Amino acid sequence: MADNKSDVGSPDRDRIAMSEEHEVRYWTKALGVSKERLQQAVDAVGSSAAKVRQHLAD
Repeated sequence: MADNKSDVGSPDRDRIAMSEEHEVRYWTKALGVSKERLQQAVDAVGSSAAKVRQHLAD
C-alpha cells in the first residue's frame, strides 16, 4: 500500500519506508548517509527510525 502523504501522524514519522523515494531522500539527508548505508541500516535493525539512528550512531 502506498504511503498516505496526508497522514503524517506519529506512525508515519517513526518508520522509514525504503519503497518511498521521498522518504529515502528525507532520511538520507536527515541522517547524513547514502541511500546504500540507509538500506543497510534498515536491513540490520528494521524500519524503526529510532533503531536506525541508534545503529548508525554505533
